[in-house]
Amino acid sequence: MLDIHIMKVTQEKLEQSRIGLEIEVTGDQTTKYYEQAIKNLTTKANIPGFRKGKIPRQVILQRMGQAQVKAMALEALLEPAINEAIKQEAVPAIGNYQITSNFDELLQKYVPGQVLTFGATVDVPPAVSLGTYTGLSVKAEEIVYDPAQVEDFIDRQRREKATTIPVVGRPAQLDDIAVVDYSGKLPDGTEISGAQAEDFDIELSEGKFIADLVNGIVGMSVGATRNIDVVFPEDYPREDLAAQPAIFNVVLKDLKEQELPALDDDFAKEASDFDTLTEYQASIATRFQEQAQKSTDQNITTAIETALIEVAAADLPETLIERETMNILNQMANQFSQYGMDVNKLFTRETIPKMKENCRADAINNLKQQLAIEEIAKKEGITVTDEAIAAKMSEVIPQLAGENIDENRLRAYITEDLQKEQTLAWLKDHAKVELVPEGSLKPAADDESTAAGEAEAIDILAEAVTE
Repeated sequence: MLDIHIMKVTQEKLEQSRIGLEIEVTGDQTTKYYEQAIKNLTTKANIPGFRKGKIPRQVILQRMGQAQVKAMALEALLEPAINEAIKQEAVPAIGNYQITSNFDELLQKYVPGQVLTFGATVDVPPAVSLGTYTGLSVKAEEIVYDPAQVEDFIDRQRREKATTIPVVGRPAQLDDIAVVDYSGKLPDGTEISGAQAEDFDIELSEGKFIADLVNGIVGMSVGATRNIDVVFPEDYPREDLAAQPAIFNVVLKDLKEQELPALDDDFAKEASDFDTLTEYQASIATRFQEQAQKSTDQNITTAIETALIEVAAADLPETLIERETMNILNQMANQFSQYGMDVNKLFTRETIPKMKENCRADAINNLKQQLAIEEIAKKEGITVTDEAIAAKMSEVIPQLAGENIDENRLRAYITEDLQKEQTLAWLKDHAKVELVPEGSLKPAADDESTAAGEAEAIDILAEAVTE
């Protein structure tokens, strides 16, 4: 690529955080690129009767035509001219440029040795206008610690360590384990495919199996046979059976129950590093209390981030919206990959455009939050110390052992993340927070539509998988 020198650049502010550039290329530059095009053709053209590199200039012009030579010169000239204009004017360009002049019209205007003027646009970082951000008034759900959580946790651990013993002298009851043969039919007598089993263990507990079937087995004695009327749940995985009635013929072949370990110090020693049950229970209570406080704090942070959407106004360029939309989709792809799903089958040319459209509102809100946080940090002088950055890097780098790390990019990411964290903490300290009971807040209509974006994108993927 040839060096290029520009005569004049005129800038114009446009909507969506774009800068319009009118670029004048000097006559000597238009000549230079025209001559270079001829030279390239002389070297590369294959014309019978002439050796490559030895083709006379006049033959090139006759065979190729001056219009084609000019087109080659123009195509070679435009990109370096725009890049030089951006550099010369110190335009903080983001993303790719767009040529606004019609190529055919430029071709008609292009005369080697004469000035050539053309137009282009580039996206630039948007200016952010902030409303009142000190004293934000937000509501957040308070997650309250419930002592019953400790009992439930320990009960689950006891069940994991339980031993199974035979039941003698009584019928089946809840929490037993029933060993059954069963066969399911529709009311018209048609057998349900996949609804037959022998020597099948059913835990007679809520949520472990079809509720009507569990309740129907309760009260049966070993050796008994019973026809049980069942209605499949509305959310049953098989859509052909969801909410449908059926009849199950059940034979109770054996009955067992779980014998839980005693709730004492010996259990605490086996289940934990503590010597006494009291210490163990206290540690679990502390853990749930900390989780409740952490969840409450996160709810407050989320409420403040949501409030920032209304505080910040910015004319966002398409380049940033596109990038953030792809970030959202990439995060979704990573999640699906962790679930063992084939991302290449989910993200296709057919699904991605619809998904991008549905995630666009989320992307815009994310950008407004990000820009607001950055602008508030500037206004309030919130900075991250070198010591904090170094401490975080020493914590993160060992976790990335074996990976190819760009430490400069990692440092930039950590700096941005810490500044966001500090700015949100500052906003929280200066906000008016009203804590309300868990489950009492309903998303506003706008929030519902925004939050639905990712869910709709997932629905699109689900449709693609089932097609």
